[in-house]
Amino acid sequence: MAQLGSLLFVAPAILIAIICHECAHGWMSDRLGDPTPRASGRLTLNPLRHLDLWGTLCLLFFHVGWAKPVPINPNYYKDRKKGIILVSLAGPVMNFLVAFVSVLLEGVLVKYGSYNSLPVVILIQLAEYSARINIGLGVFNLIPVPPLDGSKVLGELSPSVNRLYRKWGPYWQWGLLLLLVVGVLSVPLSAIDGAVYNLMWNGAARLLRLYVVGGGGTGVI
Repeated sequence: MAQLGSLLFVAPAILIAIICHECAHGWMSDRLGDPTPRASGRLTLNPLRHLDLWGTLCLLFFHVGWAKPVPINPNYYKDRKKGIILVSLAGPVMNFLVAFVSVLLEGVLVKYGSYNSLPVVILIQLAEYSARINIGLGVFNLIPVPPLDGSKVLGELSPSVNRLYRKWGPYWQWGLLLLLVVGVLSVPLSAIDGAVYNLMWNGAARLLRLYVVGGGGTGVI
């Protein structure tokens, strides 16, 4: 029963994280002059266009994962290398932005909401799950292992590494799944995710304190 309750919070947080992540990739490529994401229908809020089976299952069970890659055509970019790097980083950066907004919302609800109100308690939990899932997705996708975004960035920065990625092809993804299943990545990723969440929470607390002082109030988180 507790797992079902947790899933009710995790599922919408995952959908938000995936949609924002993939739309950011597509939006950046579109801004750089590439019509491919728009033509393929990936500039949409429909999660079914973005979900990857294995990546979504990993998100549900491990809180880290990936979505279906947005098709892009780097030939449209004025600077191919810079364009690929910008498009690759757009997804994780968007996840961190969504996470910080979620932390801010969580802070506002904790500060001004009532714990006697069930809707407030539910919103606080949703905001925290949204923050943690988005942080997890952002951090995980920066790992330089295909098919993750970090590999695209490193591949553009290092031709020799890019050749290594191409040589082993799909084996990288299965190796990544194996590492997730056996839990090798759990400890380091949890530590990094926790550190990022705490950093965002401290930043949100400071912002809210400044806002309250500026508004004439005295309370702080």
